[in-house]
Amino acid sequence: MPGDKRILLVDDEATIREVLRRYLEREGFAVAEAADGPAALAAVAVSEPALIVLDLMLPGIDGLALARRLRQESDVPILMLTARGELHDRVQGLESGADDYVVKPFSPSEVVARVKAVLRRIEGGPPSQPVAYGGLQLDPTTHNLIVEGRSVQLTAKESELLGVFLRHPRRVFSREQLIERVWGYEAELEPATVTVHIRRLREKLEQDPSQPRRLVTVWGVGYRFDG
Repeated sequence: MPGDKRILLVDDEATIREVLRRYLEREGFAVAEAADGPAALAAVAVSEPALIVLDLMLPGIDGLALARRLRQESDVPILMLTARGELHDRVQGLESGADDYVVKPFSPSEVVARVKAVLRRIEGGPPSQPVAYGGLQLDPTTHNLIVEGRSVQLTAKESELLGVFLRHPRRVFSREQLIERVWGYEAELEPATVTVHIRRLREKLEQDPSQPRRLVTVWGVGYRFDG
């Protein structure tokens, strides 16, 4: 799978970049590095990587701001590294556009495993045929969503999550079922991971995200798409 896939490491600690580079290159990945936000943006502008490993605590532009900036221009997968273990900080990372996170201190092998899992999921991917239901049209290939004639760009994870709901309207999914279907591997993800992605989807497809009428919560169970 790695082949010529290029991973961009964004961390201000040279030692961490060196260790992760060594482990990733051992698995066959090409690796580029950036020590801060501006350097990362410049690297992405030259050639978009297959995935970005992004530290939360960066000088200048921090990881959260950088992830939000990247999300305005690209749906490149982002694996966020954070020294903060609190749930609030992990939720912030996901809300900024990260697809997954690893809490420091971490094993380099764990980071490599997460990188491979995210890329494997993207390559295996959701069904590529467009799907429509309840006034929505989703193209899983481009991650473009048409909401009653209005075009909205989703991230890869948002697109895959919405695709699950559109293909199974009115079916209730628990957070655990959604993690299994969308992330597709045994990950130590908090249920908040799903909650954050649901919130981001509602902001893009609901007229009033605080009173959702399409993507509704089934209290004590999970979520259902009513259309």
